[in-house]
Amino acid sequence: MNSSNYQVEFKKLLTRGYFSPKLRPIRKKAFEQFLERDLSTKKWDHLRFTNLSALNKNTFRISEASDAPPKNFKFPDLLNKEEFKIVFYNGHYQEKLTMLPESIKISNNQDYYDNNNYHIPQPSHSPFDFLNTAFMDSGISISIKKNIEIKSPIILIFISSSKDQLMISPRLNININKSSSVSLFEHHLGSAPSNFSNSSLIISLKENSSLKHARLQMDSDQAINAGNIHIEQDQNSKYHFSHFGIGSSFGSISLFSDLNGQGAECHLSGLALTNSYQHTDTQILINHNSSHCTSSQNFKTILKDNSTGVFNGKVIVNKNAQKTDSSQSNKNILLSKKAKMNSNPQLVINADDVKCSHGSSTGELDLDALFYLRSRGINEKTAKSILIRGFTSEIFDQIDDIRFKGIIEKSFDKWMNSVDQ
Repeated sequence: MNSSNYQVEFKKLLTRGYFSPKLRPIRKKAFEQFLERDLSTKKWDHLRFTNLSALNKNTFRISEASDAPPKNFKFPDLLNKEEFKIVFYNGHYQEKLTMLPESIKISNNQDYYDNNNYHIPQPSHSPFDFLNTAFMDSGISISIKKNIEIKSPIILIFISSSKDQLMISPRLNININKSSSVSLFEHHLGSAPSNFSNSSLIISLKENSSLKHARLQMDSDQAINAGNIHIEQDQNSKYHFSHFGIGSSFGSISLFSDLNGQGAECHLSGLALTNSYQHTDTQILINHNSSHCTSSQNFKTILKDNSTGVFNGKVIVNKNAQKTDSSQSNKNILLSKKAKMNSNPQLVINADDVKCSHGSSTGELDLDALFYLRSRGINEKTAKSILIRGFTSEIFDQIDDIRFKGIIEKSFDKWMNSVDQ
């Protein structure tokens, strides 16, 4: 998709009458910044190894009212109609399909901006941030009251189903107030042949609050999915995130966390599976801005055929962030000699009293372990499967909810069975 295509769709978006005129300058500024630096890997250093061919060779249109769910819409089998859920269909929030507990306040982003007098910082870490701000259409703000523990998980589901190639840009603001906790299961799925989903979640965790967040990205094989997550954490807040990427010609997850209060914790993990000519991208930036904070990263990728992957994980420990405890790990398995992985864990330390580590490894399956299993009468495909499951098990173990863990493992099994080892 070249600049002229984006400009055509942007002009179309500006004609929509249900947006406040006050939002237009914010959109225009973001779009100008996007056009200035666009998706060029030369202008974004952290994208220099990212394969953007899936984006550059396709054209997309923005989602219209006609892209709403059909009258006979049925939830996917994995969802229970009685569950707490937030539903987006082809990028548009579906109020009638959403159900939440009374302790959660939900409003549209128009009201959210009005209530904050439009003085809301806009993310600017990547071209996908600018693109989301420029094109954000349907979006919501979620606020959880103080001292609330929501025991049942909230399902955030994004469904893509269109014969056309859509570009969708939902924006969600999630505010978890003091001493409250919730679990969020974010699920991206659909049958659209080649959509471009560019979603942004902006999360605020107040003092002593916690969020457990799992994300399953399982669009069609030709889909493009970019997830942008921005987290602001106050004192003693806790954020646990696990990402599982399966499918998509281009799958990207970008996480930007600011640990602003003492004792804040941010734990990130992920598993990506690719084959054919697919590309997976993981971009992480964690800023330790206060003392006694903890962060961890544990990401793994399995690549097959001609697929490619990138891991950029960066931790910045600022001078006031004494007693920081931070770790990074990125491990990757290449199931094909043509598969490629670029891994770049980074530490920038400006404080004296810290405990920080990072490491990365990329290679084939352990031949000695494979030989041992084969010598015990196990066929090659089963032996490889056993080793891969052992490689991935600690990422699956990050999921507390048995049901959601089962959904993710089932998706993993389906991928394993579909790929010729």
